[in-house]
Amino acid sequence: MRLEVEITGKTFRSAAGGTHEVLAPLKFALQSGEVGVLIGPSGCGKSTMLRIILGLDADFRGHVARPPQARIGMVFQEPRLLPWRSVEQNVRLAAPDVTDAKLSELFRILELDAHRNHFPGELSLGLARRVALARAFAVEPDLLVLDEPLASLDDALAGRLRDEIAALVASRPVMTLLVTHSLDDAVRLGDRLFFLSPRPARIVQEVPIAIPRAMRSEAALTGIRAELAALQLESK
Repeated sequence: MRLEVEITGKTFRSAAGGTHEVLAPLKFALQSGEVGVLIGPSGCGKSTMLRIILGLDADFRGHVARPPQARIGMVFQEPRLLPWRSVEQNVRLAAPDVTDAKLSELFRILELDAHRNHFPGELSLGLARRVALARAFAVEPDLLVLDEPLASLDDALAGRLRDEIAALVASRPVMTLLVTHSLDDAVRLGDRLFFLSPRPARIVQEVPIAIPRAMRSEAALTGIRAELAALQLESK
């Protein structure tokens, strides 16, 4: 399983008739079981890139090769749950073939057992994010795309949900592409970090993290952050 992305350009046309370059030439690939992290400033073109990678925008220059018939799981910045459906119904709508055992395991990992029959309006943002993760993993994706899944959560809740994401990613081989503004999320979850420039986005640095996620102690994470800070200073 392999995802190959080679975008040579993406342009938007404004209402006034002008053109705006959103994505500069960029290229990367992900293997099965690998977590790639896109880190860049707001408005640099990350969401546009995700739409292209997911096949939702074909109006670009370049080429994206996804595994044939790849199952895709997507977690948006907002949970996007159907308000008139229960938690379990929201998950089963996305993955009608999910087994009871698989669903029970997902709900156990994400601490959703007590909320199966609740409706989205009864959930906190953190619980709604958990349901969105359960929905994405229930389809048993080959490619998982996480668009700022921990945004606007407090540090403690974000930390717990980050650990749950790590456990889910480790549970089966899946290519994962995470978009985040948080360096902490990146160094805890990522195998390779792609630092993006302001618009038009291009990859200015690609940084691999050799230490397996399960072996990243706080001391190791501190060392990784220090190395990244030094690299960013050198690039200026």
